[in-house]
Amino acid sequence: MEFAIKFDFNASNNEAAYKALVLGMRMTQDAIALHLLAYSDSQLIVKQVCGEYEAKEESMVQYLQQIEELRTKFKSFQLQQIPREENVKADYLSKLVSALEDCKTRRIIVQHLPQPQMPLNIQAISLNDSDWQTPIILWIAEGDLPENRWEATKIKIRAICFTTQGGMLYKKSFTHPLLRYLALEEGLHVLKEIHDGCCGSHIGIWMLANKALRAGYF
Repeated sequence: MEFAIKFDFNASNNEAAYKALVLGMRMTQDAIALHLLAYSDSQLIVKQVCGEYEAKEESMVQYLQQIEELRTKFKSFQLQQIPREENVKADYLSKLVSALEDCKTRRIIVQHLPQPQMPLNIQAISLNDSDWQTPIILWIAEGDLPENRWEATKIKIRAICFTTQGGMLYKKSFTHPLLRYLALEEGLHVLKEIHDGCCGSHIGIWMLANKALRAGYF
């Protein structure tokens, strides 16, 4: 899964690299991963985390303390340096936000970080369905999980691909806008509306489903 973050505050390259590592470790921890292998094209960051270089700036020391605390949550943690030319995907994502300023025809989801310490934003929503989406929404909105550890792990991993807006569940996508989840009855209604909008033509079920996907539903 690819993830881009835009800082809405000033940060040096080293601070940005540290913050990306910290957030990545937290996301991995939320997915209940036991082993983590991370990569960075910053030699300074890698050497400081591995203890070969000493961090002198106070902000760097604080980031190192966070990393030391987070790494205890994993059975194994390793940070390796990777050449910038081999770090193509991360380099692309780092340039994604600035590229969006000149892009008016596509919609790409980017998370904004308004300040160095991300606040916890809990959204109150109304639950009417008792299907598979309910435990995911409860986890995203309220942090509630089943007592069964295995079920809780499955929900956390699955929830990474989803978000909520206005009490509705949406699936994240890198090729489409946010895709709104439709329960069976509502889904049938949307498919009927799309079919009728095609002048009642006898389009196939796959084409009909694809039209619904492009309209922002799943």
